[in-house]
Amino acid sequence: MPTTLIYETHSTTLDNENGIATGWLPGELSEEGRRHAVDLGDRRRGAVDIVFSSDLHRAMKTVELAALGVPHLVDWRLRECNYGELNGTPAAGLAPRDRWIDQPYPGGQSYREVLELTRSWLDDVKRWYGERRLLVVAHSANRWALQHLLTDVPLEELVDAPFDWRPGWVYEI
Repeated sequence: MPTTLIYETHSTTLDNENGIATGWLPGELSEEGRRHAVDLGDRRRGAVDIVFSSDLHRAMKTVELAALGVPHLVDWRLRECNYGELNGTPAAGLAPRDRWIDQPYPGGQSYREVLELTRSWLDDVKRWYGERRLLVVAHSANRWALQHLLTDVPLEELVDAPFDWRPGWVYEI
């Protein structure tokens, strides 16, 4: 039996609604985001064995409000990209994002560094959590990393593509 990995983004934050690139800042869920977190719980309750999330507040709060009733493990390797000096600034200032694939944001990290942290987490999951149904609640950069690692889509195609929210991405690993 393969491992099923379901990826969901953290719920909508006040920064998301205001066009702010939160990065490594905590981020606070908006009222809409709180409703979406409850919806995530309704959608995934009984369908997963364990939840992993970023240690950033917005991801942990999403899992808390989802109230899935399964173990929740927090891992710093699932953090959003550190935009360094650009954390908390208008998201439009990050574009085009493909220039930050290998070059770190000033005082921050590159998307390739996020990819390697996500790869490390994924290697541990494969080793320790096989044949389970896993839910991951994290950030855009981790979704791109997982999509690249599990489906071979180049990062260059992912980082500047429009965000197309959907109720999860499912991978068999």
